[in-house]
Amino acid sequence: MAHTFAELVEKQRAADEAYARVRQLQDAYGPPTQTKWSDQQTTTWETAWRAWRDLARDVQAAVTGYAKQEGTPRPEVEARVKEAVRRGGGGGNGT
Repeated sequence: MAHTFAELVEKQRAADEAYARVRQLQDAYGPPTQTKWSDQQTTTWETAWRAWRDLARDVQAAVTGYAKQEGTPRPEVEARVKEAVRRGGGGGNGT
């Protein structure tokens, strides 16, 4: 499936937000090796982790497809996407 650069940025942003949620839960619950998590905490963290993992996988596949489509090295596309997310942008050609 073809993606626009803006779509890649939005996908990366969503993955970053999901990762932030995982980190937030870990901080709130404490290290699982030092703190006994309840079943509910474990389920909540695992659900958040799976969401992040799936979004991150989707970003990677989309970046790979976009790089092939554009004839641009994948690491270059990935760097441009991450820079656009960092700057709060997302449109245009990523420059």
